[in-house]
Amino acid sequence: MNDPVTSSVNCDKLIKMALAEDITGEDASTNAVIRGYVRGNVQLICKQKGIICGLNVFARTFLLLDDKTQITFNVKDGDMVEPGQLLGEISGDIRVLLSGERTALNFLQRMSGIATYTRRVANLLKGSKTRLLDTRKTTPNMRIFEKYAVRVGGGYNHRYNLSDGILLKDNHIGAAGSITKAVQMAREYAPFVRKIEVEVENLDMCREALEAGADIIMLDNMTPAQMKEAVALIGGRALTECSGNVTAENIKNIIDTGVDYVSSGALTHSAPILDLSLKNLRPAED
Repeated sequence: MNDPVTSSVNCDKLIKMALAEDITGEDASTNAVIRGYVRGNVQLICKQKGIICGLNVFARTFLLLDDKTQITFNVKDGDMVEPGQLLGEISGDIRVLLSGERTALNFLQRMSGIATYTRRVANLLKGSKTRLLDTRKTTPNMRIFEKYAVRVGGGYNHRYNLSDGILLKDNHIGAAGSITKAVQMAREYAPFVRKIEVEVENLDMCREALEAGADIIMLDNMTPAQMKEAVALIGGRALTECSGNVTAENIKNIIDTGVDYVSSGALTHSAPILDLSLKNLRPAED
């Protein structure tokens, strides 16, 4: 696989788990009509305009069922695709083509949908300094694929998981007793090279986070006017990120606030799939 994330050894494990979910014992429908090896071909057809993403994951799904399967693509991840476009062809044991079809398409449609939606949102930020980030609001066991899709779509990844960075949210602050205490404890615990991000909900909290020495201040669920005031208050002494129900429909309201980053859970939890299909399955000619 081309990307360092999707080339991880974790990918095969996750793809196998998805296949095992769909084939707990046998593919009864396929085995009922195909009793032995028959070589065949099937075409990957686009049915909706969007950004294609996850081709290597799609291919790997079939290869894990049978490493003799042959897959050719006419496009690459990140390409814009159009309805009716022939995206590729898969050749091999017809039983493998049928049994792997749904799992392979689930990965490809989901990842392509995220890349398509991310591209749409990222395009709305063009001309501004603000970068678009994802969140940890991902489908369980799909994070490695969904965060890759965000990058293909033109977004950037926030921390991958809880081990990647310190982000002190409302409940962390409540557990520590205050923003000041939470930042102090984080500084004592973390190596000096690790940045500390603090979530704030109003200007008073913003002031406290700034005075406590936060490296990044997340402006959570603030109005555009409040965010603009907070950015002015921070004055470049910390990086700024805004968060809270950010979607394609409202992100334009954020552009003029001056924040460095905007994080959107909608990129991964609300993106519709891209409609794709495997069609025209037929036995291969001798």
